[in-house]
Amino acid sequence: MWLKKEKISLKIKKSENKGKIGFWLSTSLVVGNMTGSGIFLLPAALALYGGISIFGWIYTVVGSIFLALVFSRLSKMFTQSGGPYTYSREGFGDFAGFLVAWGYWISIWAGNAAIAVAGVGYLSFFIPALKENQILSASVAIGAIWLFTFINTKSIKKVGMVQLITTVLKILPLLVLGTFGFFYFNKAHFTPFNLSGESNFDAITATAALALWAFLGLESATIPSDNIKNPTKTIPRATIAGIITAALLYISSTVGVMGILAPAELQNSAAPFADAAQKIWGDWASVLIAIGAAIACFGALNGWILLQGQLPMAAARDKLFPPAFNKISGKGIPVIGIVIASVLASALVSLNFTRGLVKMFSFIIMLSTLSCLLPYLFSSLSEIALYLRKKREFNRKRLIAASLISIPAFLYSLWAITGLESEVLIWGAILLTAGVPIYVYLRYSGRKS
Repeated sequence: MWLKKEKISLKIKKSENKGKIGFWLSTSLVVGNMTGSGIFLLPAALALYGGISIFGWIYTVVGSIFLALVFSRLSKMFTQSGGPYTYSREGFGDFAGFLVAWGYWISIWAGNAAIAVAGVGYLSFFIPALKENQILSASVAIGAIWLFTFINTKSIKKVGMVQLITTVLKILPLLVLGTFGFFYFNKAHFTPFNLSGESNFDAITATAALALWAFLGLESATIPSDNIKNPTKTIPRATIAGIITAALLYISSTVGVMGILAPAELQNSAAPFADAAQKIWGDWASVLIAIGAAIACFGALNGWILLQGQLPMAAARDKLFPPAFNKISGKGIPVIGIVIASVLASALVSLNFTRGLVKMFSFIIMLSTLSCLLPYLFSSLSEIALYLRKKREFNRKRLIAASLISIPAFLYSLWAITGLESEVLIWGAILLTAGVPIYVYLRYSGRKS
């Protein structure tokens, strides 16, 4: 009788976990979403500041680990989909939840447009016509968005497998230059240590804000939690493992590239990793690195398109997003939400591609970073807010433990905002405010019904 019950419970668990992703695929989702186009372009942007940018990386790693610990703790408390949105709503109420969902959603589809554009930029290494023909470039970028949109409408299992394969392939260039690159390291490239002319504190703040773009996605495993096996254990492990893996790759590979290329050469490089490989091993190496960079972009695009449907679906379930976002296919995929976001990303590419690749990319990644910092700010204080509202369900030791993690995460997120340009802050405020009428309408129509 006991054996029968055990077999039945095992069958139930297997059926519940069917089609869901486990630790390795969840970790690859985190690493894959973080290891996108940013890391392959950041060494050139950070070269303006010199070796002091290493401290920007270190502070960003520390801040990101605190944020990862915040999300790990919250994922054990709330297992439903939504990630930062769910945590912010539970801690601060519906309006905060809506603002987080709205801002994060903007960050995702805007970032997807930037990633697609960057991917086309790396493809132009092999197809020179992509540099000259803007219509062709825009068409390829939009085509990439819709290719991965199609993949994401099939099943989350296929998305996870694509993410695992692309993650393995794209970390190879970082791994190679982060290890073998040190054999060609030149210490003179780090003198003077601060090239910016600004104070050391201002230089570190600016580089930390830039480096944060490479860490966006650390919360990826928390968003599709309904589709993850044993989420209370898998999500925290995948989040911590993902961020530590990415951090080691980022710092080692960036320092390796800075040690190979002189600061003046690195500042003018459109493909720093490929240029570094070419200087060491020749043209064949730069081709391989360019392939890896292209895979990095499109692999990240695949993972972020998954999230652009999951988060608004969670908000729509709570009647904080239009009900269309809550409609799912027979395979449990929020197809309408994914398609709407891909339409907006495609429109962004179409409207802005002719204005210049680099300027558009830089502006969008900063806007995406700002939009993600709002969810980070709210999420970092959610557990403390829950304690203050529901004291009977939380003990004092838990409050102290939460404060030791949450307060540093909050202060880091606040500090990172100060490193962004004023124009980015203005546009971020405009886009965020644009969602308020939608919230008011949804609340009014809900009360009326």
